[in-house]
Amino acid sequence: MLEKRVVYKGKTKKGLRILVRYPCMDDVEAMRNYINTLSKEQTFIRFQGESQTHTQERKFVRAILDGLKNNTIVYLLAFHGDELIGSSQVEMKDKAQKHVGLFGISIAKAYRNQGIGKLLMSLVFSEAKLHLPQMRICVLETFAENSVARRMYEQCGFQVYGQLPKGLRRKNRYDDDVYMYKNIAWQGNS
Repeated sequence: MLEKRVVYKGKTKKGLRILVRYPCMDDVEAMRNYINTLSKEQTFIRFQGESQTHTQERKFVRAILDGLKNNTIVYLLAFHGDELIGSSQVEMKDKAQKHVGLFGISIAKAYRNQGIGKLLMSLVFSEAKLHLPQMRICVLETFAENSVARRMYEQCGFQVYGQLPKGLRRKNRYDDDVYMYKNIAWQGNS
């Protein structure tokens, strides 16, 4: 069972003590507060001011736990003390795209630019290698204006494969939606 399974406990490169683990049903309220805070901030995520209810978040967490059992998702939460400060996931697509994983990551405002994103990204891909052996390609979408994230993705091997002009809306302005991919060359997958 993956619930409460810790994958990292230690310090970031900048000395911040964090714990990274899989989610469980006890995390519903922390996850709801986390996404609602990011949504209010209108940072570079799909949520742009909307609020998740407890019921919606509970349903979301249940779906994650089902995906973990079925090896169709890897989902990690980063904590500093009791505070949820980041999340990252790779979720497998289905049918003709069942070899394609969709990557996502977010970090709380007070904890950005401290190396947590790179660490979390590394951990989620290490876990994906173990639990998502069917993945051959990983894709993501990002705001064109989010140069910090784009640079991190490029450093981790992602390449741009397309861009939808004005495909995203943030703070009442349109931004291009940048599509990136990374071939996954894990030993034994072909």
